[in-house]
Amino acid sequence: MNDPDSSGKSGDGQTYKDAGVDIDAGNRFVDAIKPLALSTRRPGADASLGGFGGLFDLKAAGFKDPILVAATDGVGTKLRIAIELARHDTIGIDLVAMCVNDLVVQGAEPLFFLDYFATGHLDVAAGREIVSGIALACRESGCALIGGETAEMPGMYRDDDFDLAGFAVGAVERGQALPRGDVLAGDIILGIASSGLHSNGFSLVRRLVEQAGIGLEEPAPFAAEHNLGLTLLTPTKLYVKSCLAAIRQGGVKALAHITGGGLTENIPRILPRGLIAEIDLASWPLPPLFGWLQRTGKISEAEMLKTFNCGIGMIVITAPDQAEAIMKLLAREGETVFPVGILKAGSGGAQTFYRAHLTAG
Repeated sequence: MNDPDSSGKSGDGQTYKDAGVDIDAGNRFVDAIKPLALSTRRPGADASLGGFGGLFDLKAAGFKDPILVAATDGVGTKLRIAIELARHDTIGIDLVAMCVNDLVVQGAEPLFFLDYFATGHLDVAAGREIVSGIALACRESGCALIGGETAEMPGMYRDDDFDLAGFAVGAVERGQALPRGDVLAGDIILGIASSGLHSNGFSLVRRLVEQAGIGLEEPAPFAAEHNLGLTLLTPTKLYVKSCLAAIRQGGVKALAHITGGGLTENIPRILPRGLIAEIDLASWPLPPLFGWLQRTGKISEAEMLKTFNCGIGMIVITAPDQAEAIMKLLAREGETVFPVGILKAGSGGAQTFYRAHLTAG
């Protein structure tokens, strides 16, 4: 038998590191992110890492008869822009936001989050930046980062490539889930402004940027004072705190997170059969980024509304006599809110109908 040498190899035998997987780097990564996870502690979770699973105590979190709500999502090809710019500090925010925003639309309070990070070569510093964004978004959402998986997979990914997936669990007391059963014709539709593209439509966005011949590090053609790539990386807005505040105040009948499918497909998901969401497209200004995309790609209005959020990241349904109070509360929570439409009676399945046209701000 050959004795291991000082490098940890056994004679001429192969090691896992020879195949491109560095277990020691993985251990250093876990040590580097432990303080980030601990910073997300909340009642019900101490957010410690290192076990085989993460624990959460619903009773300690204050729930009496909870229904659990789970969501999972990724960031999509927005990751490619982050990789090309070597900017890793905000993409984790997108990951969390795409999951926890889906929880709050069901009336659920986010409780804990887990991430999956796969890469060709584990860069501990870059990985820590990614997790720092995840932890920041978890703190802002009141959500504990209780675990995750880091997979170093040479041969599956090029060295600098990586992929992210997120998994979030929340809870809502029995009988308090959204949408409520009293969504009716005559209810008011409010739109909460987005922070930008969020994390949808980036395969088309990247195609249009390439066809326009503009480098990601060049000034944005729709806002010359800003870098194009960094503008595209603006993270998805977190709506958890503001929407939970509105839910707890009372009057919120339904919420819709505007992701893939845009306003056209996401609003009908929360409506009973026989209702039409009539949206006035002139009721909010189309942000310049979306206007540039539409002009550059000669994209039809219908395609814009089915692909992008077009400046509205969250929809709120409420009774007419509650609309003003909810708008004031959301404004106090830092949101920009527009009354964008009304529910009307129709026939057949729920659908979205548009009046006027998207107007550049």
